[in-house]
Amino acid sequence: SRRQAEELLRSGRVWVNGRPAQLGDRADPLRDELRVDGRRLPSAAAPLTLPLHNPLGVHSTCHDPAGRRTVLDLLPPELARGQGLHPVGRLDADSHGALLLSNEGQLTLALTHPRFSHPRTYRVWVAGHPDGPCLEAWRLGVPLDGRPSRPVMVRTLRQQQDRTLLELVLREGRNRQIRRTAALLGHPVLDLLRLAVGPVRLGDLAPGAWRPLTPQEHFALRSLLSAAP
Repeated sequence: SRRQAEELLRSGRVWVNGRPAQLGDRADPLRDELRVDGRRLPSAAAPLTLPLHNPLGVHSTCHDPAGRRTVLDLLPPELARGQGLHPVGRLDADSHGALLLSNEGQLTLALTHPRFSHPRTYRVWVAGHPDGPCLEAWRLGVPLDGRPSRPVMVRTLRQQQDRTLLELVLREGRNRQIRRTAALLGHPVLDLLRLAVGPVRLGDLAPGAWRPLTPQEHFALRSLLSAAP
């Protein structure tokens, strides 16, 4: 905790570049040598964010107590361990699509905290054919757990005999929000694919595959961070 860290500093147990550190000192873990009780702390990993296509049945967590497959199992060992990567938000194991892995806490906060309202885009097959009033209710925001939901962008892409394909853009990430809303409106979800997280799109990335950010995506995420209050 922060209080425990302050106690370590006050007792002279923290050294930076061969000198005792004081409260208020600054250090860059990527450049400075940090020691606690004489033991050198491992250098922090360089900032890294990876888009990944999370397949069905894979849990968007770093560790699953039940031993089920997680997103880190999709990465090579040199990325899965020692880089500090974690999922940015969650994607249900019965859903699939775009997921970001990052070791940047500020980026994770900027993309997931409700106050920033960054969009997430989905394509969703639902049972039946939602009519105009049903879609309008969804657009306005269906209350969940006694609290109103934020407005949602919804458009119909196509219909088949017994199901409809919708595109949705959400600016909040409540637990199983799309599935719960669709069920309340009488059109349960049959398949849910996330197309984009903020400015990063899934594109043609195959299930289970990952890639580096493009220069454009990197710039967009840096801009997002600099604009966050």
